[in-house]
Amino acid sequence: MRRRPLVLLATAALMLVGTPAFAAGKAAPPTGDPARATLLARATLPAYTPAPGPPTGAFSDPNNGMTPPYPSQLVLGISSMLPDGKGAFWAMPDNGFGTKGNSVDFLLRLYHFTPHWETARGGAGTIDVGQFLSLRDPDHKIPFKIVNDGTADRLLTGGDFDVEAVTRTPDGSMWVGDEFGPFLLHFDSTGKLLQAPIAHPSLKSPNSPTSADGEPTTVQGSRGFEALASSPDGRFLYPSVEGRLTDDANPFRRYIYEFDTQKNQYTDRSWQYRTDGEDYRIADMQSLDANRAILIEREDDEGPKATFKRVYLIDRRKIDADGYLVKTEVADLLNLRNPAHIGSDDPAGGYGLGDPFKFPLQSVEALLPLPGNRIAVMQDNNFPDSAGRVPGKTDATEMIVIGFPKR
Repeated sequence: MRRRPLVLLATAALMLVGTPAFAAGKAAPPTGDPARATLLARATLPAYTPAPGPPTGAFSDPNNGMTPPYPSQLVLGISSMLPDGKGAFWAMPDNGFGTKGNSVDFLLRLYHFTPHWETARGGAGTIDVGQFLSLRDPDHKIPFKIVNDGTADRLLTGGDFDVEAVTRTPDGSMWVGDEFGPFLLHFDSTGKLLQAPIAHPSLKSPNSPTSADGEPTTVQGSRGFEALASSPDGRFLYPSVEGRLTDDANPFRRYIYEFDTQKNQYTDRSWQYRTDGEDYRIADMQSLDANRAILIEREDDEGPKATFKRVYLIDRRKIDADGYLVKTEVADLLNLRNPAHIGSDDPAGGYGLGDPFKFPLQSVEALLPLPGNRIAVMQDNNFPDSAGRVPGKTDATEMIVIGFPKR
């Protein structure tokens, strides 16, 4: 038997504090002129950042100078984040190394990130990693076999779920969007699973553990629930598929669904979102109030080849003549004002560190509204594969804060 990972932190220490994710930005970013979006702060985490726990990466491939297996767990890039209410964040990596098969030894967690920002006044531009929350199923809520099935803690791994989005409701519990099912996963504030994974009635991925032989799938592999927002009162969740459905002839259409947490079931409401490119993805989404949300839409390129990574505002009450949500551009992440030249002295160097500042990283997947007309953005570095800043060098995990002039 593999040695037991570091013991779980005490429940009291693990409690997620602060307001729900949606409440972090009570005022929506202005929607007038995205060209005025300005880089206010930046911090980075080294691509290779060890974390406590057993070795990982035994089934992954080497790339960009990184050679597995790795002697401990790794933090890796971030797909979603929550505020802790004290100026720091809980950051969630996805399933690890990209597939079910190569991520069975990667433990699913949220890490506590404390950024030491580089701003116009200077600063370290680094991120401290503190405690972590282990996602786990000790009460055997999952009805199918998992990697750590026979252990007491039943720590969840990237071989079980591909966790891509997290939101917190006012009761303190966390809801996580998964791509493998795709499922909604409901955890308490310590990371313990509260109920069986919830499947959508009409969506199924080829990676679903409940797929029967020959059963048709409606979701492309790794295109499940990439984004997940919640209503301010926690009553409704809004999961979104990342890519088009397999039976949809329109390659520009993405769907946002509604889930009722009180009834514990999907409603009959959904919304159509039209991307600007055929293979563009909805990468994250966060609510601003009961009707409005901001989301990331992106392509899958990096470095100088990156052409489209943008933040849009949507309002579920506003539908165009063709039945799609009206979207308003908030920021172009490849064209941010940077008069203070934040990041220009980064010793690692790289493409896009100037004025304008570019965030040309492949998987820009984490978004959070902040007080004061600001948003935070992070990326998944697809360790060790993405090299958007410096060719041949695995990307660090970057966190930026973007500010907007007040209306």
